[in-house]
Amino acid sequence: MRRDGKRVKDANPMYQVACHVMSERSDAQNMINLHIPVAPMSRYIREKHKEGIEISHLAMVITSYLRISAEFAQLNNFVVNKKIYRRNEFACGMVVLKPGETDGTMNKMHLEFTDGLIEVQKKMDEYIRQNRMQGDTNSTDTLVRRLLKIPGLLRFGVCILKWLDKHGLLPRKIIDASPFHCTLSVSNLGSIRTNHIFHHCYNFGTTSMFITLGNMVEVPRRTFDGVEMERCLPLGVVMDERICSGSYFAAAFQRMKAYLANPRLMEGPPDFELFSR
Repeated sequence: MRRDGKRVKDANPMYQVACHVMSERSDAQNMINLHIPVAPMSRYIREKHKEGIEISHLAMVITSYLRISAEFAQLNNFVVNKKIYRRNEFACGMVVLKPGETDGTMNKMHLEFTDGLIEVQKKMDEYIRQNRMQGDTNSTDTLVRRLLKIPGLLRFGVCILKWLDKHGLLPRKIIDASPFHCTLSVSNLGSIRTNHIFHHCYNFGTTSMFITLGNMVEVPRRTFDGVEMERCLPLGVVMDERICSGSYFAAAFQRMKAYLANPRLMEGPPDFELFSR
C-alpha cells in the first residue's frame, strides 16, 4: 500500500500486461498537439478583469484538467513497479522562475476536485508568490541542498529514493517534497516567449501527464466561405498510455476543450450533468 495512492486491482488486463511490456514511463509516452481557440478565453479574461478579478490562461488550463480528472478518474492513475495505482489527491507540479534568474525552482501545489477557476487562480498566485522568494523557498529546494552538502550523497541518495519509491516505501515527507510525484506537470513556455514542447514524463515518481503552453499560433479553420485563420493557444501534451485507453484520453480531452471554450463552466464546484442536458 503506497502512501500516495491505492492499487487498482480491476484494471483492464491489457493495461496490466502493458505495464510489463513497457516497464518504464519513457517506453509508454504518447504525444499530441492541442490547439485551443483563444477568443473565448480572452473574452472571459476581459469580463473578469472588469469585475476586479485577474484570470490567466495557465489557470484555465490547470482548472480544465482538474475538472476532467474529477470526471475521468483514470487520469489520476499512475504506474510504479509495473503496477497501476489511483492517486488519492490532485497535485500539480510547476516551474517558477525566481526574479533576475534564468533557472527556476520546481515544486507542486495541491488542489481539491471541488475547486473552481477562481480558487485555482488564487492558489496558483500564492504558489508563485512563495516560490519566487529568494533562497530555498520550498521543501524541494531544501531536500536538494541537503543532498548536495556531502560529496557522493546525491548519487547514493537518489538510488535509495528510487528503490524506496519502487517498493512503496518512500516516506510521506519525501513524497510531499517531490515535484515528480503529482497528477500533472505544467510549464508555461509562452511566459518566456518560446514555443511549446513535448516534455518527457519522468521515470522517477508518478507523473503520468505533462502539458506545456507556448506562444500563440494562427491555425487554419474551415468555414462556410472557405478557410480563415484562428488564433489558438498551443498545448504540447505527453501522456503515459498505460493508465487508460486511447478512447478514454480522447473523450477526456474533448471535455477539456469544451471547458476552455466556455470558461464559465469552470466556476464553482464541478457539475457533471452539464453536458448531458
